[in-house]
Amino acid sequence: MATAYELLITTDTNLCYQRNLTGRRIAILVLTTTSWPRLRQFTNDIQCAVAVIREGYYQELSVP
Repeated sequence: MATAYELLITTDTNLCYQRNLTGRRIAILVLTTTSWPRLRQFTNDIQCAVAVIREGYYQELSVP
């Protein structure tokens, strides 16, 4: 049985410096660009990152 958790996807690359992220349950995926044309080219990578991220993890996905 899968465990449900919350996931925040953001482009705020400074989030880890602005907030104390210890002890949280929410998973955070940070995309390194706000450019939709660039993000659109990496939708498969984003989907893979979402599929494997776990509760409490913080991950940055570099989008060139």
